[in-house]
Amino acid sequence: MTQFATAKDGTRIAYDMAGEGKPIVLAHGFASDRAQNWKNVGWYETLSGAGFRVVALDFRGHGMSDKPHDDAAYGDTMLGDVLSVMDAAGIDKADLMGYSMGGILSVGLLMTRPQRFRRAILAGIGETYFASKSHRSGIADALRASDPSTITDPQQKAFRAFASQGGKDLLALAACMSAVRNMYTREQLKICKTPVLVVDGEKDTQSGPPEPLAQAFANGRAVVVPGRDHMTTVGDKLYKQAVLAFLQG
Repeated sequence: MTQFATAKDGTRIAYDMAGEGKPIVLAHGFASDRAQNWKNVGWYETLSGAGFRVVALDFRGHGMSDKPHDDAAYGDTMLGDVLSVMDAAGIDKADLMGYSMGGILSVGLLMTRPQRFRRAILAGIGETYFASKSHRSGIADALRASDPSTITDPQQKAFRAFASQGGKDLLALAACMSAVRNMYTREQLKICKTPVLVVDGEKDTQSGPPEPLAQAFANGRAVVVPGRDHMTTVGDKLYKQAVLAFLQG
């Protein structure tokens, strides 16, 4: 059953809980939600079956959470969505898994609230984490375009198509994409002592290989999922097996 936490700025954040045991918080990717990213591809069942309590949220602008259209409502403010859900659920410390945007935000949580997380899986992000993020403004423009046929850039077209699925709010997603987000250097990440697993598909050109990001952490390791790209890694059984081995190791 969907529950709601209230962030510090009053935004309502939807979340689910499933299973019993040590909690793990799941942070979904951009233009996705807790069901599409995690539940529908078997993660609730996998993790709860392994003795974990799944806590999966919809970030603001996504799923059943509130959807402000102001850029200022997003960015690192979204880190508070995770913390508000943990507080509402009575969770002081948890494992953490983020995919794509959720992985980037998970890095922010490890750097700003390391005491709240035992271990972290960062999936769907890799070497390109350290690259320029100037392409985000173009994606935001594509999401705001009144006529999608005018979008010519292949990546922008793909984001617009995914964000145009039923029930998604293009203006909220554009604001989320436009917002400034704090990104960390290799030198900054080295101070993070939390055990980290970085997972990417072999064909995930959006994320790049996982090794450079894993090596930036003091206690990081990398896993490559053969034959998978950014969209098809999410539910892969080898990804799940790697996560369970990491969490239970």
